Amino acid sequence: MSGGEGADAEDRTEAPTERRIERARSEGQVPLSRDAVGLATLLCATLAGMLALPAAGADWTRALRLALSGTGSGVAGAESLAVLRAGLLTVLPVMSAAAVAAVAATMLQTGGLLHGKALAPSLSRINPLSGFKRVFGLKGVAEVFRGLAKMAFVGAVVWHVLDFDALQAALHRPADGLLGHFGAALLRLLLAACAALAVVAAADVAWVRWQHLRQLRMSREDLRQETRESEGDPHVKARLRRLRETRSRRRMLAAVPKAAVVVTNPTHYAVALAYDQGQAAPPRVVAKGVDAVAARIREAAAEHGVPIVPSPPLARALWRLELDAEIPAEHWHAVAEIIAYVLRLRRPRGGSTR
Repeated sequence: MSGGEGADAEDRTEAPTERRIERARSEGQVPLSRDAVGLATLLCATLAGMLALPAAGADWTRALRLALSGTGSGVAGAESLAVLRAGLLTVLPVMSAAAVAAVAATMLQTGGLLHGKALAPSLSRINPLSGFKRVFGLKGVAEVFRGLAKMAFVGAVVWHVLDFDALQAALHRPADGLLGHFGAALLRLLLAACAALAVVAAADVAWVRWQHLRQLRMSREDLRQETRESEGDPHVKARLRRLRETRSRRRMLAAVPKAAVVVTNPTHYAVALAYDQGQAAPPRVVAKGVDAVAARIREAAAEHGVPIVPSPPLARALWRLELDAEIPAEHWHAVAEIIAYVLRLRRPRGGSTR
């Protein structure tokens, strides 16, 4: 299938089929928005900070104050270790929430897909020429401008929310309330950044999905090739169907000499019935056909001395039955009359009934 970069993009005008999408997915090609991952990371880190930082930050502040004031245990190494431990406990919930959010956002977009192809080493990634084309090519330049536009939008929203007067007033506040005021201002900025990034992520998700389907577009030859792979070559299928029809017709014509009677339309339909007088089973349809096949059934019947009885309504009704099907009850009377007629014709000759 030529859905890759080597195919002419102008020829790939058809939407990808479900099989094409599934095949690309099996190769690790799925739409993934990094902006959506960034939004989930920032949002969860902000929420974790809102819940964990007040208490953990207070512990870290106390440890830092003791270390700086020199009123602790007197052991500089122990005080430094306490500050480091308190700092780690302060940022650990935020970092953990960010990591979990990044993994969850990625798995949600990819449908839980884990593929080792993306982790496998590739010479194209370290090839300087390929890297130059990626960065300075048309697609790379477009990506740079898209990134700058995103940064400008998020920065404009944050700048609009930023209150310089409040920050200047905070400098004149007591040291005890400075941390809380700074935390509230930082929270407002983070929430504004999350709101702006949500708009960017929604647009990026739509863009990435559109780009993914665009790259998987197929040409008409791709569609024909996929049809041949999934359903078989139509020319081969038609040839096999003709062979099956030919073999079935030969089996039918081979059964005509053993039939008891052939019921005809008289020209368009012909149905050969087999009947064993010594058994209780009803007659069976052993051959049937219309037009040319009906003519060959009549020829075979005439050649082997099988009686041919014209009965247009009955012939059309029996033609609708399947091969080797027994005559249904609604046609027993009409068929019985024909069988009886055939037996009367054979009785004077003393031939055995069929």
